[in-house]
Amino acid sequence: MGRFIASIILGVVVTFGLFVFMAFLISSGSSPDDKEMEKIVVEINTTPPEGKTQQRNRVPPPPPPPPKQPPKPAQPEPEQQIADNGGFNFNMPSVDVGTASAGLNGPGALIRDGDATPIVRIEPKFPSKAARDGIEGWVQLTFEINEIGGVENVDVINSEPKRVFDREAKKALRKWKYKPKMVDGKAQRQTGLTVQLDFKLGN
Repeated sequence: MGRFIASIILGVVVTFGLFVFMAFLISSGSSPDDKEMEKIVVEINTTPPEGKTQQRNRVPPPPPPPPKQPPKPAQPEPEQQIADNGGFNFNMPSVDVGTASAGLNGPGALIRDGDATPIVRIEPKFPSKAARDGIEGWVQLTFEINEIGGVENVDVINSEPKRVFDREAKKALRKWKYKPKMVDGKAQRQTGLTVQLDFKLGN
């Protein structure tokens, strides 16, 4: 029993001593740091140092020059002839308007001055079967020119050989365009016109 009491008293004394020692260490260890912290002085300068500032003025670039306007395209002249007959020769010797005869200046020329003049001529296609068989021929047609220069009422008068070239000749003639005949400043319809289209093989 006496040993138990002695051990309790010894434990209390040792515990108290440890607390005293720890308190001494804490108090002695923090004092140097406090002194050093007292010596640190923090200065905050909110006023910027005076000095001459350099200002750079930005000069805007010059505006780009206005785009050049493209030149106006020239008006194309009316096509006098559109030819795509696969290398075959196509002859149109005359157009008969039923008036006094006169000299012809070229294929498709009209006989009398002041009458309708051709603007667009479409040459007929040479039929492939006739080209394969080496057949040549011609077609005589009658037609009318209306007030706006279009071709109307195309009919076959005669052809050689029969019905070989008729279809292509009529199809091409319907696509022709004329400058209509003018009388006292007014366009006139022309009727009873005839033309012969020759179909010949080239070399």
